[in-house]
Amino acid sequence: MPFWRTYYHLIWATKNREELITPELEPALYQYITNKTLELGGRLFAINGWTEHVHVIATFPPKIAIASGVKNLKGASSHYINEQGLCRTKFVWQRGYGVLTLGETQLHRAIDYVENQKAHHNMQTTNSWLERADIEDDGPEFNGLTKQPIPKTIREDGPVYAINTDRDIFPF
Repeated sequence: MPFWRTYYHLIWATKNREELITPELEPALYQYITNKTLELGGRLFAINGWTEHVHVIATFPPKIAIASGVKNLKGASSHYINEQGLCRTKFVWQRGYGVLTLGETQLHRAIDYVENQKAHHNMQTTNSWLERADIEDDGPEFNGLTKQPIPKTIREDGPVYAINTDRDIFPF
């Protein structure tokens, strides 16, 4: 198995931000998402949310693309809730999600933020960056490298690693 330390803060919301995640539904929903994460080979460090969205701190092995992992968690959990009749109406997640990567030094602060979701929402101390779950692709601003024409082949005057047989000196 490869060495990996990939931590994610995932956020996604119910369709149209409907307040479907009730105190009665929450334990079954969160346990299902936890079990599904483990089934995918991941590990879940924290899960919590509000009436219309969920936060997950998790890690997935490199063989699981984050888009695939989130798709599995969202699709399977909504299917489970609807199959079990656990919601008063059809339970649907909105398209899209938010994802932030975490380093190991940030992991405990992220877990703390997620575990205290209800307090943050009640006291209105949420972090707007951590409450987003966009439908559109809203990646970071990019001022890095851009696509450039490929340069023509550069040729050396002679062999670069030729050994000087007169002195028997290796080139490096």
